[in-house]
This record gives sequence, C-alpha cells and structure tokens, in this order.
Amino acid sequence: MNTAVPGATPSRLRTAAFAPIGEEGRADMVVSRLVQAISVGAFTEGERLPSENELSTLLGVAVVTVREALSELRHRELIETRRGRNGGSFVRPSQAAVEEVNARALLDEPRVAIADLGVHYEVISAACAEYACLRATEEELQIVADVLAESRDAPVFQWRRRVTEVQLELAALSQSVRLTNEHVRLQTEFTPLLALQDFDDEARELTHAAVVAQVEATKSGDVQLARAAVRESVRGSVRWLIAFRAELLAGSQDSDLRGTLEARRRRRERETRDEQ
Repeated sequence: MNTAVPGATPSRLRTAAFAPIGEEGRADMVVSRLVQAISVGAFTEGERLPSENELSTLLGVAVVTVREALSELRHRELIETRRGRNGGSFVRPSQAAVEEVNARALLDEPRVAIADLGVHYEVISAACAEYACLRATEEELQIVADVLAESRDAPVFQWRRRVTEVQLELAALSQSVRLTNEHVRLQTEFTPLLALQDFDDEARELTHAAVVAQVEATKSGDVQLARAAVRESVRGSVRWLIAFRAELLAGSQDSDLRGTLEARRRRRERETRDEQ
C-alpha cells in the first residue's frame, strides 16, 4: 500500500471524475462530474482544473460542451477564470456555494433514489470492509488509523476530504480491483450529498466514530463488526439526508434555497456560541 494515503487517493477520485462520458455527453453531465470532484476534495480550494482541451479529451466530449459546463460552474460560483500565462479555471474558496449546489442535487433526487443509492453504497462498502478484514496488514491499517486520528479536529471541508480518503483506502485494502473501482465510483457520487451533514456536529461525530469503529474491527479481523459499522453509518446518513431534504422542501415554500441554507448556517453559529 502507498504509505502516503492523502497523495494516493485523490488520484482515484480524479480517475472516477474523468471517466469518459462519451458522445452522448451533455454540459450538465460535465457540470455534475466537476461538482462531484470539487465536493469530494479531488480538487481543493484555489487549485487549477485541467484545461478545456484536457477536459474534452478526458471526458470524451466536445470542447464547446466543456466550455458551456465551465460557464455554468462560474455562474454557480464554484470556479473562477483567470487570464494570462498562468491563467485557467480555479476552484473558488466558497463552502457556501458548494453546499448550495449539493443541496440542489439532493432536492433533485427523489426520496426513493436517495434510499436506493444508499443501499448500493452500503452493499459495496460492506463487501470491501469484509475483504479488508481478511487481507489488510497491520501496518497498512495503522497508517489509515493515523490519518483518521489526525483529521479528528480538522476544519469541516478538510475533515470531509480526509475521511473520504480513509474510506477509499479501506476499500482498496480489500485488494479487489472490481470492488475498489465500484466503491470509488459510488463514493464520488454519494459524497457530495454526505457532505451536507458536515455542519451538523452530531452527524459528523457519528460518521467519524463509525469509520474509527470500522478501522478497529478491520484490525481485529472481525468481519461482522466491520460490516455492521458500515451498515449503521450508511443507513444513518440516508435517514439524515431524507430528513434534511424534507426540511429544505418545507423551507423553500417561504424563501429560496440559498436563503434557507443561510438561515440554517446562522442558526448553527448561534447554537455554537451559546454552547461556548
């Protein structure tokens, strides 16, 4: 296993993000891929995206399609374009914009589709967890545990990226190429929705604790405990997402989504100050 976990896993995220879309690719599909890549941390704040020509080649779509997609991302305030020799499209440092895009994606998904995605993710993640119990070495697992421990008190966006890296590395420790590739694909699709939990302190604590429990179970070779940690975490996240979607739908009756999210952020800040 590559001992530099943070350096290894973003490449998996980028591979999933840039899997060819094909000739039927439309601008909204390119937008979706790039939003996912930004949300899961494949590209960090201030980082430059590949050029239009590079994205066209990677995704298998026309340059004009890429150009249209980048224009939409600028409109959503997720990227900014700079001119000149060192120019290009750069990820904007706007967590609020990312949260809004992810919230819109959640609203666009029917409740049953969210539940079904959760089932798919749970099945693949649990299978990876089982084989990691059988195949991972103590040294490999200690590296993962150390990365997880270091991320415990990281800022929210950094925490999500590191936890995603750990989850991908645990999947890779199954030593199954097919399972790992499917896990990366699902992780890239599901994480933007999961990231909506990150400003909910209780939900974030539960997610972190579940990954810790999975690592500890894998260290001891306890297949049932590792699968249970994955199962309970995924099902809890799906319940949270469905409840949050209902909250957003109720709020949208009185204001736009951005206003609803902003009011929610202010409420969280007040609660944090009161607790202090």
